Amino acid sequence: MVSYRLARQHLVDAFARGRRTTEEICDAQPELRRVAHSCATPIAEPCPICEGDDLVAVTFAFGPGLPKHGRVLSDNAEMRKLRRRGRPATCYLIEVCRQCWWNHLRESYAVSG
Repeated sequence: MVSYRLARQHLVDAFARGRRTTEEICDAQPELRRVAHSCATPIAEPCPICEGDDLVAVTFAFGPGLPKHGRVLSDNAEMRKLRRRGRPATCYLIEVCRQCWWNHLRESYAVSG
């Protein structure tokens, strides 16, 4: 597993110091916004940008035999199904604020059958 917490903190610090604007970092794409509303898991911490309480996690899987744009894993059953395929995949966990549209890659990890 690879954690992107240090990169996240660097970006949050740059925002707090005025080196990054809200427009630069609150830029979730339309598909990510859609998935954040329909297939996300709440995160029990405030958004680091707007301090709102609508921070969620979205997981995408990429690998052989999966759609080119990735597959959204909405729950543990989806993860089990991915593992049963017996083919390698890489998952990306993205945090998204549904209030200001902050988004950041939180971690990535390999999944195999």
